[in-house]
Amino acid sequence: MSLPPEHAAFYLTCLQADSARLAEVGRLGLPAAVPSCPDWTVETVLRHVAAVYLHKIEALRTAARPDPWPPAGLDERDALELFDETRAAIVVALTEAGTELPTWTFSPTDKTSGFWYRRMALETVVHRVDAELAHDVVTPVDRALALDGIDEILTLMLGGPWWEEGDTSHPVDATIRITSAGRSWTIRLDATSASVAADAEGEVDAEVFGNPDDIFLWLWGRHDLSMEQSAGNDTAVQEFRLRVAESTQ
Repeated sequence: MSLPPEHAAFYLTCLQADSARLAEVGRLGLPAAVPSCPDWTVETVLRHVAAVYLHKIEALRTAARPDPWPPAGLDERDALELFDETRAAIVVALTEAGTELPTWTFSPTDKTSGFWYRRMALETVVHRVDAELAHDVVTPVDRALALDGIDEILTLMLGGPWWEEGDTSHPVDATIRITSAGRSWTIRLDATSASVAADAEGEVDAEVFGNPDDIFLWLWGRHDLSMEQSAGNDTAVQEFRLRVAESTQ
């Protein structure tokens, strides 16, 4: 799978902007509790994202899943210094790798470095919001990135081949439609499958709609829906959201 150059540039721009904002918010106070991640502080967020960056840098370097992991000594580093170092390093690593380098990914269909451009941009923006929530200074998610993030969490994470053994605590049997900014995804769920079509075809049990920022952050458990943002079977919507959460653990 080849990532178009304009998409790669967009993801790098978002990654740089959101990681800079995360560093800025980190400097407002590392001990602040993160309401969207129980038991986490802003310092935990910074250390987590830094470790994710280092993991992907190593995957790009070796074309393999890093093992053993994590490296020793990360907890001894100053959190802000470590994060600043790694946020610069991940941009360098992605730029040097380009978008077509064969490497390890968790995608069933994309084993190229281009996969990590998108994933690192989306990983960063979610955790940027976490830190902002801790200090009550939340800023919007880029509209195009949020729409792309909706697609990623539905088609890759929820819609991947993860459910064949029925390994879910939320075996919802329903069809849900997500609609945002003129795009729709129709998700058909049962205990052993989750199929996702980028369309608005057929009958559904429930529909969720809203602007991309709201829907993206709701899918990631960082935002609640208002009463006006869903229609149909409320229980199916709740179980669907919990199934999504399982797919991102």
